[in-house]
Amino acid sequence: MAATGGETSLTLDRGLTVLSLLARNADGLTAAELAEQLTIARAAVYRLLRTLEAHNLVARLGTRYILGFGVAELAGQLKPRLQATVLPILRRLSEQTNSTALLSVADGDQALILLTAEPPNSTMHLAMREGARHALTVGADGIAILAGRPDSDEDTEHVREARRRGYAVSVGSIQEGAIGVAAPIRVSDWSTASLGVVQLGLKLVDDRVPHLVTEAARTAATQLVGTAGSEAVGR
Repeated sequence: MAATGGETSLTLDRGLTVLSLLARNADGLTAAELAEQLTIARAAVYRLLRTLEAHNLVARLGTRYILGFGVAELAGQLKPRLQATVLPILRRLSEQTNSTALLSVADGDQALILLTAEPPNSTMHLAMREGARHALTVGADGIAILAGRPDSDEDTEHVREARRRGYAVSVGSIQEGAIGVAAPIRVSDWSTASLGVVQLGLKLVDDRVPHLVTEAARTAATQLVGTAGSEAVGR
């Protein structure tokens, strides 16, 4: 399980891990397979599954368990809020930098591109597909998320450098001939999202881009959680 630097609920952590495992296995998993991956007794897994079933977060197909429709309902409530809050920020950042702007979130050990905005006045730019995934350790958006978390022995030099600077830069890591800049959205000491831009080229043509990206990430944090986000950013 992932440590967040504070106390956590073991039962809740296991329940969320069950959902994460089922999300990565479209054909579902049996209780025995879940018990093996969680390294806990099968009886404990059944208790977790019954609770998740009661909230429509898990469904059963024979002996296998899959994600329930309750997950889609929760996600459906989240995206409109993100669109209303973050999309205007992305559009402004895209126009300021003449780049494609994107919001990425952590999904396990992957970065998921959740929202994008393309520059309105550009004749040529990179298009990023919403829903695309890549490893957190690859690309400025994933590295920025990791940089927004406490120090870890597993941190790469890229993550450490991004933590020192306050933003991450990657060149050609996801798309050859493209450069990305991203900053973590800091609403706690455990970042789960980043905001950034990608543009054609091997180096930035505008030195203001890192500042614009970090300011946009700070604005997103403040607007997503209000005063609490502003205090977290200032720490």
